Amino acid sequence: MSTTNTRTRILEVATELVAGSPDGDISTRAVCEAAQVGAPALYRHFGDKEGLLSAVVDHGFERYLATKRERDESTDPVEDLRRGWDSHVEFAVRNPNLYRLMNSPAMRTPPAAALESHRILTRDLERAAAQGRIRVSPELAAQMIMSASVGVALMLVARPATFDDADVSRRVRDAVHASVLTPDAAPPEPAAAEPAAAEVPSAAARLSALLREAQGPGLSTAEAALMKEWLDRVANSRPGE
Repeated sequence: MSTTNTRTRILEVATELVAGSPDGDISTRAVCEAAQVGAPALYRHFGDKEGLLSAVVDHGFERYLATKRERDESTDPVEDLRRGWDSHVEFAVRNPNLYRLMNSPAMRTPPAAALESHRILTRDLERAAAQGRIRVSPELAAQMIMSASVGVALMLVARPATFDDADVSRRVRDAVHASVLTPDAAPPEPAAAEPAAAEVPSAAARLSALLREAQGPGLSTAEAALMKEWLDRVANSRPGE
């Protein structure tokens, strides 16, 4: 068996064992026996058990991420955010053990799949910010949305008897989006001489997003970085602070 085939075989067997495990945990010994390889081969390809499990997560999550990479971005980033939340939760419900593993505190290094998912979310939020449609910076909005979506998904997976309302994910999604996004029904008003205090964070978030896309004329790299820091600070502030 070639080196590539050995690695693939170990990975496929480990993925099957994770999916069929009552709690999502597996032993390296069971993987080696099922894959018909020795322990040295497993450790040579994956380093240790955590490395193997991280590879299992990335392998299982690859199909889900492929759909996100290939999707055509619509002209409405807010709608893309809604669909992104729904597909995230749907994946978790269909793959409970894999999802729990992906978000396990025991994983000292976040799997590459989790990091890429976060980058895709942040990119959609940057597009929304450029349209003046978020109240805070894209980075803070991404942290809030990811925390909430992962929390909902884990509860649906781990506590199905308690969280038995299929609509709970949509309700939480809409509540979180309402806290970070501007109202969809109200298009941005023309800039006034003295905008209301509540409009300032949204305007700052938009300016920060536009600054990322193209460095402002006459600004050095250091000046642009400082301007972005100030704008993000204003965007993440609460009215009256």
